Amino acid sequence: MTDHRVRDVYIVDAVRTPVGKYGGALAGLRPDDLAAKVLRALVDRTPALDPARIDDVCFGDANGAGEDNRNVARMAVLLAGLPVTVPGVTVNRLCGSGLEAVVQMARALALGDAHLAVAGGVESMSRAPYVLRKSESAYPAGHQELSSTTLGWRMVNPRMRPEWTVSLGEGAELIADLHGITREQQDVFALASHQKAVRAWRDGAYDAEVVALPEVALARDEPIREGSSLESLSKLKPVFRTAGGTVTAGNSSPLSDGAAALLLADEEGLRATGREPLARIRASAVTGVEPQLFGLGPVEAVRRALDRSGRGFGEVAAFELNEAFAAQALGCIGQWPDLDPSVVNPRGGALAIGHPLGASGARLAGSVAHQLAALGSGTGLAALCIGVGQGLALVLER
Repeated sequence: MTDHRVRDVYIVDAVRTPVGKYGGALAGLRPDDLAAKVLRALVDRTPALDPARIDDVCFGDANGAGEDNRNVARMAVLLAGLPVTVPGVTVNRLCGSGLEAVVQMARALALGDAHLAVAGGVESMSRAPYVLRKSESAYPAGHQELSSTTLGWRMVNPRMRPEWTVSLGEGAELIADLHGITREQQDVFALASHQKAVRAWRDGAYDAEVVALPEVALARDEPIREGSSLESLSKLKPVFRTAGGTVTAGNSSPLSDGAAALLLADEEGLRATGREPLARIRASAVTGVEPQLFGLGPVEAVRRALDRSGRGFGEVAAFELNEAFAAQALGCIGQWPDLDPSVVNPRGGALAIGHPLGASGARLAGSVAHQLAALGSGTGLAALCIGVGQGLALVLER
């Protein structure tokens, strides 16, 4: 008889690379190699596991236009030296891609379609290529225009409403306008992100999850600015609005490179690893908002995920909220009056650590799992805003 019960899904382990800044220490590494590095490290940390037992590998990747083309998850499986029988699939929910990979693999495990899976994400914004459209006619005589694939809208469909296709930074400015978030509030939030990240690295909080890359000399997340101050942040000019703007390079997440991966299992798979899990996956939710207000996408996604898990904001002990922009993060936090802000990004957020698009969701989920393991018990949240107007949230517990 077929077993139709929904199975519990566990995060057995989670690893990530240090995050590199744009054109920095990781710029020389291809994204498929970055993905392979975390996949290999994840497997090596569980020596009792036969890699051939991994039923699927799913990676999030927001670009896919360069060396991460042709299904980067499958490429990572091959480059990591896993058995060729281990399949791989790549998903794209832009900034939420890495977390989408976790959600999709968790569903497969919960339904009994797999017992062991790897979910992760990767992005090399440094190596994102320029792309050239195909000509509408043969043998064009004029010059052709290249489009950068590093970030944001490109080759926009003219049928899209103009208000939907503003830059991501202008979207953050709109949120600041909507919720009355000042430049000073954004800078204070950004400074705190750097200070928390510095303290976390100093105290060894990331030792359990960050794996070294022998090819590069990068001891910690490269974008962190240890000497940042409110004075230095206040001197930066607005980037997206010349008149009355509040969003600067200092209160925006930097372009970044990196990868992250999680080992997921049901009860049967867990026994094969011989390990105690970090956390259990409880629920998830995805929602849509007006594209120009993409930064507020997590607001309803988090509410729905918590409701599905039977938990409330007062029970959240660890919350990793992606900091695409300080204005965006503050706009979300302000909509959750029952949330204790002190549990949000206690080890620093993307403003300091960086935001390698396809990897960030996997980084957040892994960080929450490690935090819950360190706490011993509790409810955790991982959530991201997503370009073009979406929000994605995941609830964990231990």
